[in-house]
Amino acid sequence: MKRRKHASGRAPTRGMDVPEARSQRQLRVGEALRHALVRIVERGHFRDPDLQDVSVTVTEVQVSPDLHNATAFVLPLGGANQEAIIAALRRAIPYLRGQLAHEVDLRAVPILSIAADTSFDYATHIDSLLRKSEVVRDLPADQDETDDDGDPGLQGLADRDGR
Repeated sequence: MKRRKHASGRAPTRGMDVPEARSQRQLRVGEALRHALVRIVERGHFRDPDLQDVSVTVTEVQVSPDLHNATAFVLPLGGANQEAIIAALRRAIPYLRGQLAHEVDLRAVPILSIAADTSFDYATHIDSLLRKSEVVRDLPADQDETDDDGDPGLQGLADRDGR
């Protein structure tokens, strides 16, 4: 029997709808770029007044498979003036790429783009959905219990396992 191929021409994998996983090299280069960007932003040698005395968190850097493009996901501390800070960082991309060339040992510095990190907003949205009364009433009674810090206690896990 002939194997069915995926739309990309490759054989299907277990998770057909899951995007291709990033390679170890992409992850390693992404982390190196993230650490270098953090050091560059910490120094704060920006001419742009919108970037003066601003704390920015670089949460992730995703690198393309050919290592020529990279997207840095950033989040201003406290979320204040997010649009202005992201716009200022985009204006500073040539400076950031020049500094990255000194910080990271790569054949070519990837073309950098800056994007707002929305993962925390998405997590908050999912949490609010899970706390709706329609969802809570469908949960078994033992899953509603939480310990002091709001996390499900180990007692609920033991009860479900029957131990």
